[in-house]
Amino acid sequence: MKKTLFLWAFLSLLITNAQDSIQIKGKVANAIAELRDFVAIHNDALNADDIDSNLMWLRDKFGNRGFNTSILETEGLPLFFAALPIDDRKPTILFYMHLDGQSVDHTKWDQPDPYVIELKSENENGWKTHSFNELDSDIDYSWRLFGRSTSDDKGPIVMFLNAIDILKNNETEIPFNVKVILDSEEERSSAPLPKAVRTYKDLLKADYLLINDGPVHVSGKPTIVYGCRGITTLTLTTYGPIKPQHSGHYGNYAPNPGFELARVLTSMKDVDGRVLINGYYDGITLNESTIEILKSVPDDAHTINTNLEIAIPEKVGSFYQESLQYPSLNIRGLGSAWIGDKARTIVPATATAELDIRLVPESDGARLKKLVKEHIKEQGYFVIDTVPTKEERMAYDRIITVTEGSVTDAFRTDLDNPFGKYLVRTMENKFGEKPVQIRIMGGTVPISPFINELKIPAFLVPMVNPDNNQHSPNENLKIGQLAYGIELFYTILSTPYN
Repeated sequence: MKKTLFLWAFLSLLITNAQDSIQIKGKVANAIAELRDFVAIHNDALNADDIDSNLMWLRDKFGNRGFNTSILETEGLPLFFAALPIDDRKPTILFYMHLDGQSVDHTKWDQPDPYVIELKSENENGWKTHSFNELDSDIDYSWRLFGRSTSDDKGPIVMFLNAIDILKNNETEIPFNVKVILDSEEERSSAPLPKAVRTYKDLLKADYLLINDGPVHVSGKPTIVYGCRGITTLTLTTYGPIKPQHSGHYGNYAPNPGFELARVLTSMKDVDGRVLINGYYDGITLNESTIEILKSVPDDAHTINTNLEIAIPEKVGSFYQESLQYPSLNIRGLGSAWIGDKARTIVPATATAELDIRLVPESDGARLKKLVKEHIKEQGYFVIDTVPTKEERMAYDRIITVTEGSVTDAFRTDLDNPFGKYLVRTMENKFGEKPVQIRIMGGTVPISPFINELKIPAFLVPMVNPDNNQHSPNENLKIGQLAYGIELFYTILSTPYN
């Protein structure tokens, strides 16, 4: 009898999963059409008119699915908010995604218009473009949709909407209250977000935050991320003569700002890439259980190094995931005078370095910037935050201007969080393998305002392919990932949390 009951339960599960898969495959065609429509609306975060058009599209699409929607005004561009009717007996999930995208340079794309999605397949000769009519007979999950924001981050929004369709078609009771907040300035560091979250704190109140942004692990396996690094920036400028001078007349006499800047920068790191600034890594400890989790991520050092075409990585950590547990110090740009075929035989007037610092929860952005400035002073420089006056230039032989950018904090949810364990269990039951669990990812998502104000655990559940070219020309979304995202949203929103 027990065997019969077990077999019946097993067969019922197989039938249910098969029915779900059929429905999801049926929604993929609709999702492709909806994504084409959505991407066609320009969404450059630098253009307020673009954002307004996207907000109207979202209000219509979410409203048609039964959501109550609001446009939330901020000190910058508005946020989009949507919620299904609230049942106080249920826990609440707040989903975060963003509707804005990076600017485009049309000349760098392999298609006339990055806002008109093109359907392509890969072969030995590169990428072949197909007509969308070819999807009428069959949908090949290996084919890709090329266009700005297909992956970052309009694709996941469309996945979510189509998962809601299946839930409604099945008359499935969602065991959660569902709220959605869509950022319109994520690609501009979401400067208005902290104040906006404080302002709309009651509206955004939730028990858990799920962020659906970024790619799955490079292995392509289902992925859950427990945190992300924060970011802040510094701009350093050193000075030579007040104007560029002929290097024949003044070389060996006028101080060269390029060498001055190089001396400052090389004093900050050793040859293995470790930051030498006193106190920079303070407060960071990794116990054996944490190291074990980090090593469970299926990274391959040889593959990473081959893809980067580097012989030896830096040694801040002993392997890739460990390196992400520490704050970074990165030169993101360098400039002085002219280079290439525009180079001139001059002593430059200035040299500038743009730095970014990726933060971890143990590191405070303001503190690290202070440490950097103190270190520069110790190298004998007069540090100011403005262009030096003539009097300052005549009084100090080593001057550097340091200007600071804003701080986006890091966050990290405990690996033992009960809702995190629910997500792992749900994904494992659905996809037949334990998801890749990443303690903290290297990039930055502006989530800290939600955590600081709402006091809730947050998890990144990425949907898109790891080779999607986000922020770059030829951004794309694999159709199989579109199906995966619909299935994952559907599974989470139909699985009780207990």
